[in-house]
Amino acid sequence: MGSDHYFTAAPASPENLRRIRVVLAGREVELTTAAGVFSPDHLDVGTSVLLSNTPPSPPGGHLLDLGCGWGPIALSLAVASPHATVWAVDVNERALDLVRRNAAALGLDNVNAVTPDDVPEHVSFRTIRSNPPIRVGKSELHGLLERWIPRLDERADGWFVISRNLGADSLQRWLASTFDDGYSVYRTATGRGFRVLKVRRHGTPRTEGIVLP
Repeated sequence: MGSDHYFTAAPASPENLRRIRVVLAGREVELTTAAGVFSPDHLDVGTSVLLSNTPPSPPGGHLLDLGCGWGPIALSLAVASPHATVWAVDVNERALDLVRRNAAALGLDNVNAVTPDDVPEHVSFRTIRSNPPIRVGKSELHGLLERWIPRLDERADGWFVISRNLGADSLQRWLASTFDDGYSVYRTATGRGFRVLKVRRHGTPRTEGIVLP
């Protein structure tokens, strides 16, 4: 991949397109990936842990995959919630192109693959599902979360998967201290070296979200 990172906006490395088979939302599919994006050769462990430890996605409204890569979370949401609008957000234009290709190949017309600035300001989300780009650095990651978590609808949940070895526990503490008014932060699952964190935005009156057994 040379000097490219998966969070590079316009990777300069050759695409080297390849096809992989994965199971998304209970459906075995063949998708296109490429060099210069996150985990191009397989469904990464963290995303797999997230997909296995989150409740069914809301049936409608706007749903967000933050840091979508080639699209496993966004495509899973779109398959499971065909009447919802899924926003697949990334800075990497190659990743966004792959999401568009894969959505078209699966016959999904409810996926918008866009850069962060292309999401309309009025849109709020009934859920966020994210394997965030932890390697962008703490300051960038915190800024990313501070930008998007407040766009949750009332009584909606954001779900994030982070490697334990890359600061999941410290991030949970930061989330709890940063989103301390009108939100709750939980660790809902641990598996294969990853933590799944849930951020609940409360409404009025305050309500609790779904807690997985």
